[in-house]
Amino acid sequence: MALDGFVISNIINELNENLIGGKIDKVYQPEKDDIILQIRNKGRQYKLLLTANASNPRIHFTNISKENPITAPLFCMVLRKYLVSGKIIKIFQPEFERIVKIEIDSINELGDYSIKTLVFEIMGKHSNIILIDDKNNILESIKHISHDKSSVREVLPNRSYSYPPSKNKKNPLNIDKNQFFDIISNQNSNIQKAIYQSFNGISPILASEICNMASIEPNLNIKDISNQNLNLLFEKFFNVFQISKNNMFKPQLIFKNNNSVLEFTSFDFSIFENLEKKYFESISNLLEYFYKNKDLEYRLNQKTQDLKKIITQNIERCIKKKSIQIKTLKDIKDRDKLKLYGELITSNIYNIKKGMTKVVLDNFYSENFEKIEIILDSNLTPAENAQKYFKKYNKEKRTFIALKEQIKQNDEELKYLESILSSVKNCLDEQDIKQIREELSEQGFLKKQKINKKDKLKQNKKAKPFHFVSSDGFDIYVGKNNIQNDELTLKFAKSNDMWLHTKDIPGSHVIIVSNNKEISNTTLNEAANLAVFYSKASNSTLVPVDYTLKKFVKKPSGAKPGMVIYETNKTAYITPNKELIENLINSKH
Repeated sequence: MALDGFVISNIINELNENLIGGKIDKVYQPEKDDIILQIRNKGRQYKLLLTANASNPRIHFTNISKENPITAPLFCMVLRKYLVSGKIIKIFQPEFERIVKIEIDSINELGDYSIKTLVFEIMGKHSNIILIDDKNNILESIKHISHDKSSVREVLPNRSYSYPPSKNKKNPLNIDKNQFFDIISNQNSNIQKAIYQSFNGISPILASEICNMASIEPNLNIKDISNQNLNLLFEKFFNVFQISKNNMFKPQLIFKNNNSVLEFTSFDFSIFENLEKKYFESISNLLEYFYKNKDLEYRLNQKTQDLKKIITQNIERCIKKKSIQIKTLKDIKDRDKLKLYGELITSNIYNIKKGMTKVVLDNFYSENFEKIEIILDSNLTPAENAQKYFKKYNKEKRTFIALKEQIKQNDEELKYLESILSSVKNCLDEQDIKQIREELSEQGFLKKQKINKKDKLKQNKKAKPFHFVSSDGFDIYVGKNNIQNDELTLKFAKSNDMWLHTKDIPGSHVIIVSNNKEISNTTLNEAANLAVFYSKASNSTLVPVDYTLKKFVKKPSGAKPGMVIYETNKTAYITPNKELIENLINSKH
C-alpha cells in the first residue's frame, strides 16, 4: 500500500505522543537520501528515520543501525548546525497531504531562539526533506530542484518555500455532506477515481475500501449512483476519517493465501476481511517490518548497478568471443584434408604440370582408393602447390592448438564472471559489496581505487559468510562471494568437514562442520538446499549438487578465486524446499 495521507496521520499521531517536548541530540545521514534524528524525551531515546528514496519514502521510528560516512554530507551538517539541541514543539500534517512538518525551537547564530521547520514531502520519486527558517526561506534540502528540473517549483537554498501543487484537492477531514456531494457530482469518472482524485491523502485502495463499505461497485460511474447510495457513501467516507480524527488506528499487515505480504493498513479493511492479518502496536514497527527487506534490496541494487553492468558486459564479451571461436573451429575442421592434398600432390609430382587448375588423384591412404579432385593454382609449380597446402595445414593446426587453450581460458572466465554475478545477489551490506569490488580489481575488471587512511581503517571491518544451524544442530557456512568461498574451503574447513556445490553451476561453497561426527541425511539435505538457493539455479528443479569431504577438494595453481577441483564426490538432485530454506534463514546467526 502507498504511504497515503491516512497512514501518515497514523504516523503523526505516534510522533506527537512520543516526541513533543523532546530534544534533538544527534543528526546522521547514513545514505544520500536518509536522515536519522536521535531524540531524547522523558528519559527515553528515539531514532526517527526520514528517507526520501524514490522507491520507499517514509518516516517512522527505527531500531536499525546504519553505518555513517566518515565525512557528513552538506545537508547533514546544516541540520546539525540548526537543529542539534533544538526542542520539538509541533508535528503536523497540513491539509491531510502526504507532508510532515516538524517545528523545532532552536538557537540561531545570534544566540536567540527561533523556529526552524523540517518539512518532509512524501511524493514518490519527488520526495524531499527541506529545512526552512521562521521567515519561510529554504535553508537547505536533501535534494535540490532547479528550474531546469521543475518549472513549477524550485527547491533551492534562499528560495521561499511553497507546498507542492495540490491539483485543487480538498482536505477530507473538513468536508460536510453538501460539500461532498458538490465535489463528487462534478466529476466525470467512476466513483473510486472520483474519491482519490478529489481529496488529499486518499490512495486508490482506500477509495476502493470506502466504496466497498457502502456496497457500491468502485468502477460504477457517478452518474449511475442513486442519491440513497451517495448518502451511504458519504456516511462511510465520514466514518473512515473519524478513525483518523479520533486516533483509533489499528496498524496491520495483510497476507495473501501463500503467506506473502499483500498490503498494510491503519484500520480493518472490509475488502481484506477473509485474509490473514498481523496486528502491530506501533505503525513504526509495522513499517520497519514491511520495508526492511524492500529497503535493503533497493539500497543494494543502487550500489551494485555499476558492478552488474561491468560483469554483464564482460559476460557478453566472453559469449561473443566464444561464438567467434566456435565459428573458427568449424572453418578449420577439414584441416587434415589440406595435409592429404599436399602429400598426394607430392606423390604424383611428375604426373602434374604447371598451368593445370585441378587434378584428380587416387587416394592411396584410403582402403577404397577413391578418386579425389584437388584444386591447383595454375601459376605455381606442383611442388609449390604442395607446399601451399602444407603451409595452410600447419597454420590451421597451430590455430586449432591455440584455440583449444583460448576456449578453455574463455570458458573459465565466463564461469568465473557468472559466479561473481551470483555473488552480487548474495550481498547484504556495504562490506559484502566492497569485497566483490576488491576481487574484481584484483582480477583486472575494475581499476584499483586509492584508499585514504580513514577509509582503510573503516574497511578493516570484514564481511562474514552466512552461518546457519541445521535441524540436527550442525553448523553450516555459506560463502557470499568467491573470496569467502576460498577462505571457507581452503582455510576454515577441516579435512572431515563436508563440502557442497551445485554441479557445473555458479554458486556458493557450502561447508558442514562435522566436528568428527557423522553428518545426518537431514543436515546434508538442508545444506544441499542452501547450495541451490545461493546459486544461479535457485529457481530451478532437480538441481545437481556435488558433495564430498573437504580433503578431496583442491585449488589448482593459478586458478581464479572460488575455482576448485574435487574427486570421489557424490551427487544429490535437489528441488529447493521453500519452507525448509525459510526455517534455516530464521536460524541464521
